[in-house]
Amino acid sequence: MLSSCDCATAANSVLFLRRIGTVALLFILASLSWFVLYKAGETIGFKIPDSLTSHAPRVFFFIPPTAPFPPPSDTQENKFEKVLKDAAMEDKTVILTTLNEAWAAPSSVIDLFLESFRIGNHTRELLNHLVIIALDEKAFSRCLVVHTHCYALVSEGVDFSKEAYFMTHDYLKMMWTRINFLKGVLEMGYNFVFTDADVMWFRDPFPHFYKDADFQIACDHFLGNPEDVENRPNGGFLFVRSNNRSIEFYKFWYTSRETYPNLHDQDVLNNIKYDSFIIDIDLKMRFLDTTYFGGFCEPSKDLNVVCTMHANCCFGLESKLHDLRVVLQDWKNFLSLPPMLKRSLPPSWRVPQNCSLDSLHLYAPPLENVIQENVEQ
Repeated sequence: MLSSCDCATAANSVLFLRRIGTVALLFILASLSWFVLYKAGETIGFKIPDSLTSHAPRVFFFIPPTAPFPPPSDTQENKFEKVLKDAAMEDKTVILTTLNEAWAAPSSVIDLFLESFRIGNHTRELLNHLVIIALDEKAFSRCLVVHTHCYALVSEGVDFSKEAYFMTHDYLKMMWTRINFLKGVLEMGYNFVFTDADVMWFRDPFPHFYKDADFQIACDHFLGNPEDVENRPNGGFLFVRSNNRSIEFYKFWYTSRETYPNLHDQDVLNNIKYDSFIIDIDLKMRFLDTTYFGGFCEPSKDLNVVCTMHANCCFGLESKLHDLRVVLQDWKNFLSLPPMLKRSLPPSWRVPQNCSLDSLHLYAPPLENVIQENVEQ
C-alpha cells in the first residue's frame, strides 16, 4: 500500500508528463502553422522576410508521393492558340506570315514588309492582327525585337534558316510545311489572310475580298473573271475562311503532293483546281484581281486603288530587296502628290527592274540538278 507521500509524487509525475506533452503538441502545431503560412505565401507570390524565417522553428516533414506537382507547361498548340487569340479580330481572323533567318536580318525583307504597313492607308492598325511565324531561332529572336505577335515553328531535321532557292528540296519542304500548318490554323477555327513577307501592304484589303468565298487567292496573271479556274494563282497572298469546306480542301491540297511529286504547292494547286473534289465539297474559290492585288508578274496599274504589291516573278534575295525598296519609294512619291495629280496623272511603278523570270538562272541550280536532288531525297 502506497504512502501519502508516494501518492503525491506519482500525481506530480503524471502532471509533469502531461505538461511536457502539451508543450510538445503546441510546439508541433506552431511549426506546422508556420510551414503552412510560409508555403501559402509562396503560392500567392508573397515572400516572408528572411529575418523572420531565420528564427522560425525548423521541422522536417515527409511529403507523400501523392502531393500535387506544379502544373505542366503549356503545349506548343496551347501557346500558339494564345498567340492567335491575342492577335485575332472579333470574327477570329488573323494575318499570318512566315519568316526565316535570311529574310529576318536588319534592313532585309521583314523590315520593308512592316514599313509598308506603317506607311499604307489604314494598314498600320492591321499590325495588331499580324502573327509572324518564325521558322528558326534567329528569325524568332528578330521577330521579338520588331513585332508583338511571334510564334516559333520548329521542324525537326529541317533547316529553314537560309534562303531556300526555287524548287530545291528545302524550298519544297518549306512550302509544304506551310500548307500543313495553315490547315491546322483552319482546324483551330481561325480565318486567316496569309501573306508572304515580300508582299507590300498599301491599303486595307478586306473591302475587296469576296464575302461568299471560302478560299480566295491572288494571281500571277488574272484573266478578268474571279471564278475562272484558268486564272494563274499565287499562294503568296490568300484569304481563307475556316469551315468544313476549307479544311477538307487543305487536306486534299496537302495530300496531293504525293499525287504530283516534285511540284511545289502552287503548281499542285493549278492541277487540283480542276478536280471534281472541289465541286463535291462545294468549295467557293475566287481569284483576286491584280488591279487591287498586283505583283511584279502583273503590276496593278492604278496606285489610287492598289492594296498589295507582291515581289513575285523574282529570284534571288538581293534582286528582291532592290525592287521592293523601289516599290516603297514609288508609294511614298505617290503619297506626296497633290490630290488632283493623284487622280489625273497617277504614276506607274518603276518595277520590275532587277526582278524578272530571266534572273532564274542566276540564283537557282539547273533544272536537271533540282530534279535529281528531289529524287534522291
